[in-house]
Amino acid sequence: MADTTPDIARTLETDPETFLTEKFPGAIEPDAREGYQGIVVKGDKLLEVARSLRDDLGYDYLTSATAVDYIDDGHLEMVYHACQIAQGGPPLTFKAQTPRDQATLPSLVEVWPGANFQEREAWDLMGIRFEGHPNLQRILMWEGFDGHPMRKDWQEAYYEAEGKPFQSRWPGGSVWRSEQHAPFGRNVRYPAGFDAEGAVSEADEALYERFTSGVGVERHQIKTDELVVNLGPQHPSTHGVFRMVVTVSGETITRLEPVMGYLHRNHEKIGERNTFLQNMPYTDRLDYICSMSNNLGYAITVEKLLGREVPERAELLRVLMAELTRIVNHVWAIGFLLNDMGAYQTPALYAIIERELVLDLFEAVAGSRMMCNYLRFGGVARDLPPTIGGPMVLEGDKPRDIPTMDFIRDLVYERLPRKIDELDAYLSNNEILKSRSIGVGLLPPEHAIAYSAAGPVLRASGVPYDVRRAEPYSIYDELDFDVAVRYGCDVYDRYMIRIDEMRESVRILRQVVPRLEATEGEPTMTGKNPYQVRVPVGESYGRVENPKGELGYYVVSNGQANPWRYHIRAPSFINLTAFGKMCEGVKVADSVVILGSIDIVLGEVDR
Repeated sequence: MADTTPDIARTLETDPETFLTEKFPGAIEPDAREGYQGIVVKGDKLLEVARSLRDDLGYDYLTSATAVDYIDDGHLEMVYHACQIAQGGPPLTFKAQTPRDQATLPSLVEVWPGANFQEREAWDLMGIRFEGHPNLQRILMWEGFDGHPMRKDWQEAYYEAEGKPFQSRWPGGSVWRSEQHAPFGRNVRYPAGFDAEGAVSEADEALYERFTSGVGVERHQIKTDELVVNLGPQHPSTHGVFRMVVTVSGETITRLEPVMGYLHRNHEKIGERNTFLQNMPYTDRLDYICSMSNNLGYAITVEKLLGREVPERAELLRVLMAELTRIVNHVWAIGFLLNDMGAYQTPALYAIIERELVLDLFEAVAGSRMMCNYLRFGGVARDLPPTIGGPMVLEGDKPRDIPTMDFIRDLVYERLPRKIDELDAYLSNNEILKSRSIGVGLLPPEHAIAYSAAGPVLRASGVPYDVRRAEPYSIYDELDFDVAVRYGCDVYDRYMIRIDEMRESVRILRQVVPRLEATEGEPTMTGKNPYQVRVPVGESYGRVENPKGELGYYVVSNGQANPWRYHIRAPSFINLTAFGKMCEGVKVADSVVILGSIDIVLGEVDR
């Protein structure tokens, strides 16, 4: 790994645009489009500029890389967001453009290895070829798929119109289904010369060829035959339809590559057909354990474009829901991690009552336990109800009817802290857990940063980076909490960091509850809650510290009712970039535990 330590004093004093303009004359210009920011870099200088950003200015962390199709202008654009881990602050935005008919840009993987999967996604969905990429294969679609589906001129099998609301649904109400007019068999496109009956996966052939090329972990022990083995996509250890292709020498993994996309439903294409407001419930379906936090990231992004303020009580309710979501996620992550180690069901179910009580609150305020759809641009959909109800379950039970604030106080001050302490006491010194996790799945801090790891994976590698502190949003700058960090860089510390973070979430919640009581009756929405919003022309990147890491949304508005570009920086997807590196030299059984320690949800990975 290259030495990327910058001159900190120089970094703080130097404006990046000025520095780069002087160093690369003629290659840098400010983005002067209405509502846009950042700099535009000439494609042939992109790699040199990226290297200078990292080495000279300390932008050592590439958080997001997004492709945008400007079909009317005849070009595609890559939009990058890079951060300084040590300094924090908002990301630097820089861009490069390339013609649509010959879309080629240099790969930035040698500068930021975390660009790997993001560039593959841009090639797969937008058709930008990245020269110098170590493995430029499709990642969400199948190899041989016809076209690049996020391009504006690509139409899905049941295409009806460019944007919603579709005329078949509104305003006349004479509803018909698009598949009535476009039978599936007539509307599916295959590449020229493709024979569905005798097709052999090009992706698998290329994948297995790479895996038998002799590249991997060097061995100095007894000679064994190497085998290429598939774990998944239908396997209980892969947390969904996810596949690991591994080369093993005996029981030792010499190489591993994740294969994904089995759950891909082109979430972003749907998002660009939807109106801005219609996307809110779609964010629930990304990481379906964390729908409240998903709502928050999207709301913040669009609110930046709208310039809309959020009332204090609405901010308090947002933080309440986000931190309860963090606890629910981490309890479940720890339970499934122990499942992956072989402690079937008991740890996962041990905290199920507390999780269900949190979901009772979500259901009371949002009407749903998992797909909450609670936030709105400028606030939240509704205030807390006066009571939390519940039906009789067994004969002799009494219906539950508890004042909502009493219910929340009991959770925050009693039940959640007690359950976190119990999980810590019962698990953290368990000899089986420690023997299976200490020293396993090592990811040193320099690698964690380089691979764009985020959330607990990054902080368990000794990097105290948290978006709530690096670029505070909502009211987090008013709250007293510490960024949890561990330095073991292994599976055990990825477990412990989640215990630490749950305690910090309780600490935050104990500051929110009194303020909720003090603001009772105050508004929870700026203005009225509109059916439709018109978002000003421009771009916006909003990010939040989701339980699994940085969740980012990149949105472009052309002033119409539907977003021109809607892209998600999914932490489950990007955290998998380092998965192969973490598994080199470990046993097959350990790879399952390492995957569990990353804590992925396939709805967010595949989108």
